[in-house]
Amino acid sequence: ETLSHCSSFSDTASVADEGLFVCVQLVVSYIVGQLIDAKTRQGALDGLKTAMATRILYEFISERRMTVTDSIERCLKKGKGEEQRAAASLACLLCIQLGPGIESEEVFKTLKPIFKNILADGSASIQARQAVATSLGLCTLVAEDDILDVHASMECFENLFTRSYARMDGTCPLISPQMSQLHTNALLSWALLLTICTANQLKDILHKHLPKLPRLLESDDVNMRIAAGETIALLFELARDLDSEFEFEDWEQLCDKLNALATDCNKHRAKTDKRKQRSVFRDVLKAVEEGDFQSEAIRFGTERMTIDSWVRKRMYDAFREFVGSGMNYHLQANEFIRDVFELGPPMLVDSATMKAMKIPRFERHLHNSAAFKARTKARSKFRDKRVDVGEF
Repeated sequence: ETLSHCSSFSDTASVADEGLFVCVQLVVSYIVGQLIDAKTRQGALDGLKTAMATRILYEFISERRMTVTDSIERCLKKGKGEEQRAAASLACLLCIQLGPGIESEEVFKTLKPIFKNILADGSASIQARQAVATSLGLCTLVAEDDILDVHASMECFENLFTRSYARMDGTCPLISPQMSQLHTNALLSWALLLTICTANQLKDILHKHLPKLPRLLESDDVNMRIAAGETIALLFELARDLDSEFEFEDWEQLCDKLNALATDCNKHRAKTDKRKQRSVFRDVLKAVEEGDFQSEAIRFGTERMTIDSWVRKRMYDAFREFVGSGMNYHLQANEFIRDVFELGPPMLVDSATMKAMKIPRFERHLHNSAAFKARTKARSKFRDKRVDVGEF
């Protein structure tokens, strides 16, 4: 009965608030030592996660901040794999709700040592380590106030993803799929923190890591190859922002490798993996060769935001991973996320205005039909069939 309150939040505010209260009561019970089973605890954590991902709960969370933080700390220390994973994700959502400031800094100060211990502990649950690798990156972005501590967190990630580097003879280390996912998460969090590094830090990172990162492109894991490609594109963008005349010594060799991945026809790889990889690496190749980025427009409510750089893409993807389908709502109402993407204060639009602004259904159907026909004609020229010939 309790789980049903936690897992299904109604649109009605009173029912939703009751469900939230039950979730908080459950985590309080766990803190004071009352006997509740692991499944019920995880249901409470997941219920809080769902609520924080889909609603703005600053006042509710602020009043119970220490309670929720203590419960996350205990679940991370005493819980098992899935419970630790849920707690790590909840910690990140808690920081997103609180935004930068003393409140989130206190939360992160409590949880950061535990995150780092789990990340470095080879005997810890791999699911927990994967979740912590992602959560530590975003929590550092939101709540870390010292750039030296940011650099220390980046070194934790470096200690992980560098283990996936191909050897100098071109062979790849033998890594399990789950361990490869951990290294991929660490690389993506490292790339996220690149976006807030100082100019001097970036220069050191470019000198130390850019020559070595292409070795990750040899990985057998398609997700690692894609993460490495996007990180390389991000580094080139940041380097050119520092110096418009930036040159990379092994530029031609890197472009050849990226071009090979953008036109990959190896039979031993799954078609879906190849299609996904080719699409990403065409954009990465353009970024490295021409400094170009394929812009994407995001619509939410009455507003529109353009993802026009690799920096913005990495930040948008990081936030979306935690709030999921609630991303558009947070873009509309979360002051911190709006500040990150330079959207200004939240716009207050009442339901009557929203209804008046809606396009009639028939007009929307006609517009979608015309757009579909135009898109089909345009795509027919650039289908993957042109590079798939080698497969047959």
